[in-house]
Amino acid sequence: MVTATYDGFPGAVGVSRLSVYDWPTVDDRPGGGTPHLHLTCSEGYVVTGGRGAVQTLTTAGFRETPLEPGTVAWFTPGTIHRLINEGGLEIVVVMQNSGLPEAGDAVLTFPPSLLVDQATYGDALRIPAGVPEERQVEVARARRDVATRRFLELRAATEAGDPEPLAEFQRAAAELVRPHLDDWERRWKDGAHTATTATESQVGALRDQDVRHLAEAGVAATGPTASGRFGMCGRLDVYQGI
Repeated sequence: MVTATYDGFPGAVGVSRLSVYDWPTVDDRPGGGTPHLHLTCSEGYVVTGGRGAVQTLTTAGFRETPLEPGTVAWFTPGTIHRLINEGGLEIVVVMQNSGLPEAGDAVLTFPPSLLVDQATYGDALRIPAGVPEERQVEVARARRDVATRRFLELRAATEAGDPEPLAEFQRAAAELVRPHLDDWERRWKDGAHTATTATESQVGALRDQDVRHLAEAGVAATGPTASGRFGMCGRLDVYQGI
């Protein structure tokens, strides 16, 4: 029996360290991130410092979950989420399907006029490179505020019993990511699917008293490949390849 192997980070997940933006928000919160959803990836938070909350919006309604050191919170695809920073909020983010979020598996809650096509959305999403950091902060903050205003509108409509604005956003988000689906499938097969297949193969090998895969054990370590990057919810230390 040939035993499958997978030598990537456990579970083929992505990991990053997040310092949530402390810029005051349009609804007078002390700080916060940019509301968005993921189309195929669950996301988890391990809170390591500070205080805050994650606001979520689904077809079931709005919810605010407190966050403090030691809290572990997670949510499934389709959950619009917005981090609130009440002071020094720092999180280790664990993302399903490592690589997919960077490949477009996230759509910000922009107004409908900015979701009409890839070019329009891309222009609204982009933070310019090669400019002073002050300009990048200005763009990232403006991007967040535009998305936050629409998030507040979606929340108000949902709470008023009108599901259509949220459904319209979901449809627009799905249409925006359609060109990425073949690439996503390849990434999934190379990552999460391969990791699961390896476990299946190893369980079968052990059942047959075959321990050859244990002789192939190895160790890997890495540091961040980017530090302080402007993310959707804050400044990120990013670990690529895991």
